[in-house]
Amino acid sequence: MFPRAMRKLCRISCTFNSSCPKPLNENSAQSLIRRFTVSSSSPLEEHYPSIPRTRRTQRHYLSELLFSLANSALHYNVVHSQVIVSGFQSNTFLNNIFIRAYSKAGCLEYARTLFDKMPKRDIITWSSVITMYTQSGYYEEALLVFSDFISSYEEDPNEFLLASVVSCCGRLGSAVKGAQLHCFVLKAGFDQFVYVGTSLIDFYSKGGDVGAARLIFNDLSVKNTATWTAIIAACANAGKSGLSLQLLRNMLETDVVPDNYMVSSILGACSSLEYLEGGKEMHAYVLRRGAKMDVTVTDVLIDFYMKCGKVKTARKVFDQMEVIDAISWTTMISGYMQNSSDWEAISMFRDMNSLGWSLDRFACSSVLISCGSLETLDLGRQVHAYTVKANVDSDGFVKNSLIDMYSKCDSFGDARKAFDCMVNHDVISYNTLIEACLTQDRLYEAFELFAEMRDNLILPSLLTFVSLLGASASLFSLALSTQLHALTIKFGFLAGMFVRSILIDVYSKCSSVKDARQVFNEMNEKDIAVWNSMLFGYIQQCENEEALKLFLKLQHCLQKPNTLTFVALIASSSNLVSLLHGLQFHNQIVKVGLDFDPHVTNALVDMYSKCGSLDEAQRMFDSALQRDIACWNSMISTYAQHGEAKEAINMFEKMINDGHKPNNVTFVGVLSACSHVGLVEEGLHHFYSMSRYGIEPETEHYVCIVSLLGRAGKLVEAMQFIEQMPIPPAAIVWRSLLSACREAGHIDLGKYAASMAISIDPKDSGSYILLSNIFASKGMWINVKKLREKMDSNGVLKETGCSWIEINNEVHLFIARDQSHRQTDLIYSFMELLVRHMKGMEYDPEDTTFSNEYAIFKNISEQGGRRCPK
Repeated sequence: MFPRAMRKLCRISCTFNSSCPKPLNENSAQSLIRRFTVSSSSPLEEHYPSIPRTRRTQRHYLSELLFSLANSALHYNVVHSQVIVSGFQSNTFLNNIFIRAYSKAGCLEYARTLFDKMPKRDIITWSSVITMYTQSGYYEEALLVFSDFISSYEEDPNEFLLASVVSCCGRLGSAVKGAQLHCFVLKAGFDQFVYVGTSLIDFYSKGGDVGAARLIFNDLSVKNTATWTAIIAACANAGKSGLSLQLLRNMLETDVVPDNYMVSSILGACSSLEYLEGGKEMHAYVLRRGAKMDVTVTDVLIDFYMKCGKVKTARKVFDQMEVIDAISWTTMISGYMQNSSDWEAISMFRDMNSLGWSLDRFACSSVLISCGSLETLDLGRQVHAYTVKANVDSDGFVKNSLIDMYSKCDSFGDARKAFDCMVNHDVISYNTLIEACLTQDRLYEAFELFAEMRDNLILPSLLTFVSLLGASASLFSLALSTQLHALTIKFGFLAGMFVRSILIDVYSKCSSVKDARQVFNEMNEKDIAVWNSMLFGYIQQCENEEALKLFLKLQHCLQKPNTLTFVALIASSSNLVSLLHGLQFHNQIVKVGLDFDPHVTNALVDMYSKCGSLDEAQRMFDSALQRDIACWNSMISTYAQHGEAKEAINMFEKMINDGHKPNNVTFVGVLSACSHVGLVEEGLHHFYSMSRYGIEPETEHYVCIVSLLGRAGKLVEAMQFIEQMPIPPAAIVWRSLLSACREAGHIDLGKYAASMAISIDPKDSGSYILLSNIFASKGMWINVKKLREKMDSNGVLKETGCSWIEINNEVHLFIARDQSHRQTDLIYSFMELLVRHMKGMEYDPEDTTFSNEYAIFKNISEQGGRRCPK
């Protein structure tokens, strides 16, 4: 009638256990029941003639029989029928025993029916029913019975009854009912009873009010082990680990000795908080006590060390265990997986299997995740086969782990099969497959899964939106991003800073910095991650001045900039080619002690190189304590951009000798260096050597080779190289050849390269301009006019160029034919003066037409104004 698990929760507690005989086995119980029921007239007289025939004696033996029976509803029903035949159906004592017996057997309906028919009830009757519902998880029913007790029973409840009812309020999370019960406890004078006080402490701690729990604890004059355990666990779970350990020390000064449950609770709290020192103190106490640790305590201790990252210590505890259970093995396997010790997790999985242990779903899930992290598809398939053999392959945890393993092992088809085989999908399974779609670049399929998820009425989680927002950013789809933004509001996920930070990044990548800034401005609280997201958003869209203005606002806040903040600021200085700002940020980096961070070092090397300070870039590189591949790439690219090909190649060789494996970016720098100075043979050698490092050439590498051959005048070889490319050439490859044709004045090949580039990217103005320059250099003005008309008819617009000039620490922006600057007239006067000097016109000091302008121009020249392209 009720689940077997519910029966296990039921416990019988009576005051007669000391006098009760041992429980009978099945055969003895059946025999005794038959002896009581064979006669319908007078069973006690016929079979027990020596027993006094008084009703008191009969009641005594019936109660003794109830205590002797095995936990069987059938046996209880037979004895219950005999009680009714004997006329004891109204006996409160026997009925209380029957209520507890039925509760122990899991027959809650029988117990409640008997309770409702009892003509007379005492405090034990009410306590038995309330305890029955509490232990079985029916907390609302327990509170309803208690309400009936208060309204219909004249006597006051005892402390055990009140403790059970307060516990129900804690399990239900009902703050109102708990507060009402607390008032009743104070009014009835039960506030000093230890069981009631302990329940109240547990109630307030589960509600998050540790202060109220502490006040109740302090007011208790008598405290037992359960009381100390409740308050210590409450403080630990609330993040007050220091206070929980101080309470533990205070408890050790009393006569109360912590039991295994308290030790496990404290270690569990320290595990969740990753509070290493507190857990070590508890471990030391257990060792000092000298008693053998219970296996449950040892399992919690292993879990604690694993969650704190002390894998070797956890293994040492495991190896010293005298008794090992399945939980111990599973905890070790899961701990290895969580600490990325995946091979150790697989090895322990094999040891556990070889010793004959049966692996449960948790162990199998952990090993599958480890196989996915190692990308070992064969091992993953073996574990999958084991889950089928062990009959745990239908478990939800195992299925989700299978999806994750197959997707990480680049076997999306198997991952999809594992998903489709699931009977009941949940949000975790959908999230896992959506993430698999993203790793396999199946972005549209991820959104189809999300639509299917909503059709099946499965509520998305925070991880769902994080994954989908990343997909919309990869697609640069502003429409998808705004829809997902609306859904995060609808499902209540926008309150957290994490989602808002992602939205800022997504809007920035979708070229909508205005929307990103609006999300930023709507936030009342911002951590440094949010500020960094907005800074990088401005930099991604080349709004570097706005990034610098935002940093000024950051300085007025309580947030302190971190490594990523300075990386963003240095990048903005690099984009602006502003050495002054770069030096200021470098100074702040030294002050806060981040100058040795590898990410900051790489950014500084790049900044100094773009600002023309090659020596400073080299000094930053030499001072780096750790040089990763990005640092080497920055320095190689620096030399390549400055035309120092030999230095770039020497830096490349040093990197190889230092044991670093080059990547795609490395070869872009090396090939660019060779291209700039015309090292054809060396450039081709490095290009064809990429395969030795397992690198497939990409579009950037082909562009470098075409540029290399074109600058060397080998235009035909460059065209043949393009036609032999294993991948379809992009427009930029043909534009590289077109640029070389412009320099060489090769009209026919230039026209062909331009037509190919325009066919691939019709809206790009660069190909038109390059071909137009070729025509202009040959005086073919009719062709230039036709090309300009074609641009107009196709709606192709030439991107407006701009320049900056820095004067007296102020940066001025200029656009061609711009009239918006406040000193436009003076600027154009400068330009006319420069044109006159360029034409060789002599300057007459007595000519006052441009005397003032010349003086200002001379002053600017002495101050070293700079001009740089965007």
